[in-house]
This record gives sequence, C-alpha cells and structure tokens, in this order.
Amino acid sequence: MAVSPVELSVYPDDCDAFGHLNQASLLTLFERARWEALSAGPGADAFQKNGVWPALRKATVEYLQQVFPGERLRFDLVLTHHGHTSFAVRQSARKIDSDTLAATADFVFVCVGREGRPVQVPPEVSRFLGARPRRRSGATQRVSVRGLALAVDVTGDGPPVLFVHGFPLDRTLWRPLMATLTGWRRIAPDLRGMGLSDAPEAGYTIAAYADDLVALLDALHVDRAIVCGLSMGGYIAFDLLRRHSNRIQGLILANTRAGADDAEGRARRDAMIARVRRDGTGFLKEDMVPKLLAATSVQTMPDVVRQVSAMVTGSPPDGIAGALAAMRDRPDSIDLLPQIAVPTLVVAGSDDQLIPLAESRAMASAIPHAHFAVIPAAGHLAPLEQPVNMSRVVREFLESLL
Repeated sequence: MAVSPVELSVYPDDCDAFGHLNQASLLTLFERARWEALSAGPGADAFQKNGVWPALRKATVEYLQQVFPGERLRFDLVLTHHGHTSFAVRQSARKIDSDTLAATADFVFVCVGREGRPVQVPPEVSRFLGARPRRRSGATQRVSVRGLALAVDVTGDGPPVLFVHGFPLDRTLWRPLMATLTGWRRIAPDLRGMGLSDAPEAGYTIAAYADDLVALLDALHVDRAIVCGLSMGGYIAFDLLRRHSNRIQGLILANTRAGADDAEGRARRDAMIARVRRDGTGFLKEDMVPKLLAATSVQTMPDVVRQVSAMVTGSPPDGIAGALAAMRDRPDSIDLLPQIAVPTLVVAGSDDQLIPLAESRAMASAIPHAHFAVIPAAGHLAPLEQPVNMSRVVREFLESLL
C-alpha cells in the first residue's frame, strides 16, 4: 500500500537567528512526519505493542532550499530497503505553495527488542510500508536523488547490473535485454532530463549524470555494480571509472567511444542545441532514427523503428539540449583505457553508422584483457536490433564474473 503524504507547518521556533528552518528542526519534522504517517496506518503504537523499537542506524540528509516560518511542507515517504530486522526509507520535503523540493533524507532503522538485540520488523509495519519493493519485478519507481526524481526500472535479485542508456533515449532501451538476464538485479534509470525523470533547466554534465547514478545506487543500497553503458552511457561509465571506481565491479561498453568531440563535432552539437531551443525535439525522429539503426533494421523492423522514434521525441527540450552540451564538453577518456582494471566487455554493431567498427576494436585493444564482441546486423542500438545475440554476449560475460 502507498504511504499517504503528511503536511506540516514551519513555525518561528523551528528557525534559526536568520529566520531559516534550522537543520536540526528539519530532522525533527522528518521524524514527526514518519510518526504521523504511522498513526494514519497501523497506529503510532505499532512498534511498542510488539515490544520493538526502531533504532536509527544511519541518516543522510540533503538540504536543497531555504525554508521560512509560515511555509507548509509536504512529506512523502517510500520504502527503499526491507530486511528481516531492518528497513530503510527515503523521505522528501516539498514546499506546497511552489511545489519545489526543499530536502531529501534517507534513514536506516534496525528494530531492537527490550534486551537491545535486533528483532523482526513487526508484520503490520512491513505491510504498511509495502515490504521488499525491489522484488516488484519490472515496476517503474521514482527515486529522489540530488534534488531530482529519477524514473528507474528495478528487476530481479542477484548481483546488480546498472544499465545506462544513450542519447536521446531512455531506460526502455534495455527492456528486451533485461528480460533475459534472470539471476541478476537489473537497474535501468532514465537519466536526468530524459524519459520520465525530472528535467531541470541547467546542471547537465557527464559528471552530473555520473553523480546522479552513484546517488541512485546509494538509495537502492548497492555498494558495487557492473555498469553497462551504451553510447552516451559509455561516456558516463568512463566518468564513473575516473571518479567512483570503487563502485564498479565490471564494465560493459556498448556502441560507444573513448575520444572527446573534435571542433567539428562540437560545432554540430551547438547547431543541434540551437535547433532544439528554436524548434523543439520533433525533428530528431527524421534526423536520428536512420543513423541510430542499421539500414536493414529500418527496412525490416517497424516495431523497433516506432519504439526508437518514440524515445527520441519523448524527452523535454531542456533534457535534450542539456545532454548535447554534456557530450560536447565531455573529457577525453583515451588515456584512461590502459588503466581500466575491472573486467570489461566492449560490444560493437557490425553496421553501426556512428561508431566505426575499427574504432571499437581499437578501444577494446587498449583496455587490458578486455573482451570484444561484434553483433551482426546491428547498428548503434544492438540491444533493440539484435536482442538475442546481445543477450548471449552479455550473459556469457556476466557469468564469467561469478
């Protein structure tokens, strides 16, 4: 069941000498909202009548906006983890008048009994929170990270694999592949500004995408994952390696390159940004679909053409323009290739019009002990065009890591 939001007012005695909501008072409001929500469900005594107390083990708060006396906040709560004796929730505080996010917080609780030892989470509390959300196979969640809500598909259990889509696509790119990878916890988000995720006006860099994904892994309680990035998703994977290498267990680089844009490439990005700002995103279908897919795919796979067309026109202009700017300004990763120490698979499409096969082969050769696979009759979107062959190659690589 869904936990109903709770609305609370900010009073002058909640604020500091400068008239801002005090950070300690905000923690109190988060706690009050949890108890209010519990009171509306199984009752505020749900823990106590079971001889259990939820002991706070960890709290992480991100303060995003100033809050002032007289403002009302709406507190939402979602379960992000459920164990036998512990559970974790993510709360958000949103200003009601402006509908803007003021703060997010992650809390981890351990249930303890009267003797101070961990005990089972009371069943009525589990039912109220909606226990074990990560087992809801295929369900799209909205997870708050770094002040944004990201749409993410989380499927299955097992070692985690993080799938990072390319431009101008979304998480549904991965669904045919994810459906075949049973035995793995598959995580596929929409990047900021793409698909169903929030699209801020600014803040688009490859580093920002990477930091969003690290925060998403934190929210899902994933310490390390195998990262599978396609095209722009590969650029983001390189940044994860550069700055968050401790979070990466293995790497799949699909239909991507390590080099940065040259002057001509940056000029093309700028021209496309200007056109998006002027005309919107409708032109992307005609401009990009024939380049993203192999010629045979365009001719023989109408369902794939329709799906790709919907993806490339389905994101808001701010997200499209932001992604173009992020790719234009991305750092060169060629010097990073010889330093990659995690198991790596490089995948290329035999008919990729955007990444020449020779370039993919050279990238794989520069990575120590990398595996290299060519997907026949695939263009730039091998997971959609040739899902059976792509699945076989990816599964063999994943199983080699066990």
